[in-house]
Amino acid sequence: MISFRGNVLSRILITGASGFIGKSLSLSLAEDHQVICMSRKDPGLKLPWIKGTFASFEDLAQVDNYQIDILVHLGAVTGGVTERECILVNVEGTRCLVRYLMNRGCKKYVLASSIAAVGFQDRKFRPVHLPITDDHPCLDRSGYGISKYFMEEISKYCYRQNEDMDIINLRLSSVCADDNIPPLKEISPLTQWSLGGITIMNLTDAIRAFTMSVENPYKPGVRIMNATGPKAWTSVPVAEILRNWWGDDVDLSYFEQLGNEYHSVYDVSRIQQEIGFIALHTPEIITSS
Repeated sequence: MISFRGNVLSRILITGASGFIGKSLSLSLAEDHQVICMSRKDPGLKLPWIKGTFASFEDLAQVDNYQIDILVHLGAVTGGVTERECILVNVEGTRCLVRYLMNRGCKKYVLASSIAAVGFQDRKFRPVHLPITDDHPCLDRSGYGISKYFMEEISKYCYRQNEDMDIINLRLSSVCADDNIPPLKEISPLTQWSLGGITIMNLTDAIRAFTMSVENPYKPGVRIMNATGPKAWTSVPVAEILRNWWGDDVDLSYFEQLGNEYHSVYDVSRIQQEIGFIALHTPEIITSS
């Protein structure tokens, strides 16, 4: 259980509970906490379930049956939808949800952002620096990345109104089922979302990242953290793949240093320092098992 100001925190609202990560996380957290699921589709988990969308105040009124201590916000639309849908759901929907809960005393929030918040979906994307830090600016052109960036900004806005809030935004990598891990990437043409193909965690590690965020001691403020493995999902040195994509547009010297050849394109030092998370299922372990 979690200690917060001498009280036990156990009531966790999970949005997107019927999704790929949501189902597994709900079951995992329910072992030690009281989990309330929220989704449009019944997750079928034999846990309390609120049917509805987090963007609707009418649906959120059902939350009043519980005193929510922690929000884990997984609900979202992903790439492939319109810009308008991205903004309405991921930005305005998140604002509605967080506003509703903060007005009812919820203090701790774990929000699923995305490594795509930097804007790598477009082939014109070039990072400002490498590795990509947690505070890398948003250079999105598609709508999805900017919606996740704006979601993070909404969390900062809410914190400025209530500085008792503890908010963690996890810039989550691509997540794959443990039994369906893709092969390591080789040199290939640059496409949309290419960076997501070499920045991967398995589901077990993703569940650990969210759980450790939930159970991290209460710390008022807003934290944004890259949540992925320390190694890139590649079979060849990262510099070779990135040079094939970006030529000389980006400084690749970090990946040319001895020992850094296969490091993640994303800097994951902060999540390790803040909550102690290190992904355990790295390419070396997967390929040797």
